[in-house]
Amino acid sequence: QNRGVALGLSDEELAFYDALADNESAVELMGDAVLSQIARELVEMLRREVTIDWTEREAIKARLRVLVKRLLRKHKYPPDRQERATETVLQQAEVLAQAWATV
Repeated sequence: QNRGVALGLSDEELAFYDALADNESAVELMGDAVLSQIARELVEMLRREVTIDWTEREAIKARLRVLVKRLLRKHKYPPDRQERATETVLQQAEVLAQAWATV
């Protein structure tokens, strides 16, 4: 939690930051500030796009996958790591979406 405060991230944003920072080359190339910005944008986008039943609806999953990849490309996330990062982000979104759906 102290890391989240140091990075200026909420717990949700920190979860996505960690998913993106799992790739050491991304951390080295992009730095904490850019990864933090991507994490903030991911939370904002996913909260807007996620529906209660999104994990069972392939069309929504496909749309989220495209939006996540687009966001990663926009911030020049290393291309060779984008697929793995996208999968990790979507897995994290599944966990957090349950909490978001009840709010």
